[in-house]
Amino acid sequence: MAKTRKDQDREARIENDIIADAHDASERVMGWYYYLEEQLHFPFTATCVKARPTSPLRVGDEVEVHGMAPEDECEHEMFVMIRWEKPGLAVPLSQIKGVATDGSTSQAIEDWRYWVQHRYEF
Repeated sequence: MAKTRKDQDREARIENDIIADAHDASERVMGWYYYLEEQLHFPFTATCVKARPTSPLRVGDEVEVHGMAPEDECEHEMFVMIRWEKPGLAVPLSQIKGVATDGSTSQAIEDWRYWVQHRYEF
């Protein structure tokens, strides 16, 4: 993903609400995980916006997202669970964009995509 311009409102939300009390990488990971778990309202429909070699999704695929992946799967990147055969599949949150989601869900997805686009690290 190409870097985008700085969004001061988003930067402030990330700094003050998501990673405010984080002192190291593992605390930043947990800040993001719990923020997303709280703000994403499941289930929701999403569209794949970027192909990834580690994911079977293709650009344009529409999927139903039904939850966050387990915490231990999100130590280096945030993953969400989609309906994909049994028992489901974890895909990178940065790979999808919400379709007809509520404001909280859309904002949280875009906050994460912004973080990834700016190549911020945990």
